[in-house]
Amino acid sequence: MSVTYRGETFSGYNKPKAGVKGKKSHSVLIKDGGKDRLIRFGEAGASTAGAPKAGESDKMKAKRKSFQARHGLNIAKGKTSAAYWANKSKWS
Repeated sequence: MSVTYRGETFSGYNKPKAGVKGKKSHSVLIKDGGKDRLIRFGEAGASTAGAPKAGESDKMKAKRKSFQARHGLNIAKGKTSAAYWANKSKWS
């Protein structure tokens, strides 16, 4: 199921995609109360910890923990928050 919203094509709702227009690195289309919402997140060109890996360095573990502590309140807001999607797709 492909969804087009404002000229951008998404593979579906709640499916983040990379390589979007503008200053952000990712975007996701969500349904919020019956309305479509486009959320852009992530700093373009920034290096993130990515998914946890076996044998991950202490520096990357600290980087991940710091991001989640810094944005914890916004992550808790759920799918309508850019921090939630950044945490889910770039840091977890």
